Amino acid sequence: MRPILFVIPGCDIRIHSYGLMIFAACVAALAMAVWRSRRERVDPDAVYELATWLFLGGVIGARAFYFVQHPEALHHPSDVFRTWEGGNVFYGCILGGLTGSILYWFRRPFPFLGMCDVAAPAVAVGAAVGRIGCFLNGCCHGAISALPWAVRFHNGSHAWVRQLNAGLIPPEAPSSLPVHPTQLYSALAAFLVLGLILRDARRPRRAGELMALLMIAYPLTRWPVEALRGDEPAVFAGMTWSQSISLALLAGGMVLRFILRSRPVSLEAAEAHFR
Repeated sequence: MRPILFVIPGCDIRIHSYGLMIFAACVAALAMAVWRSRRERVDPDAVYELATWLFLGGVIGARAFYFVQHPEALHHPSDVFRTWEGGNVFYGCILGGLTGSILYWFRRPFPFLGMCDVAAPAVAVGAAVGRIGCFLNGCCHGAISALPWAVRFHNGSHAWVRQLNAGLIPPEAPSSLPVHPTQLYSALAAFLVLGLILRDARRPRRAGELMALLMIAYPLTRWPVEALRGDEPAVFAGMTWSQSISLALLAGGMVLRFILRSRPVSLEAAEAHFR
């Protein structure tokens, strides 16, 4: 855990590891989207313009959903803008990004399903890189574990505070009890989903199938990791917010895949298979 990577000498500006990794995630996602846009015969300029709406909507959605889940974390109005310190929800980012994308589509219509296939691997790589930032920040931690790869977070961390409030450790404890590194589990799972998407991108397919695959594969990997989290309470039928949304996303992905089956294989995807 290293929430502050370094301090710029002379001006006391702190570089937060979480903020830096979220920036890296956005850059990686944009680079992936531009690369895939050329393969999917989508105008790269439209990707650049859409990215502004998507990222802005994603940041607002991620932050808003966090405060919906944790209203006690809002102490001052300025806290809403302190995204670099953590406190963002991935599914909130997805919902906000989707809203921004739809608004941009109304402004400048584009091939929606084709753009979805461009966005699918970008979302996966962004999630993978962003979770590394969660690990460095100490948020999104797992439950207590005795496994040999369990990790401890130092005093003052999210895991330490939660365990202190639960009476599991004394105030003088230098670190938390060992917990699952669920952030790294999530990063590895997202890289796995990315590999599945890029593999399917090499075969003839229908426009929208890559997004359907993301909507199915990501919830299936998110669910078991979420079950190991130690910072999210159950809110519905014994499930956390993320598990509940995962079920809805999985169902939506299966419906989309079923609908797409009746459509012909897109010419762009067929040509990409042979390039």
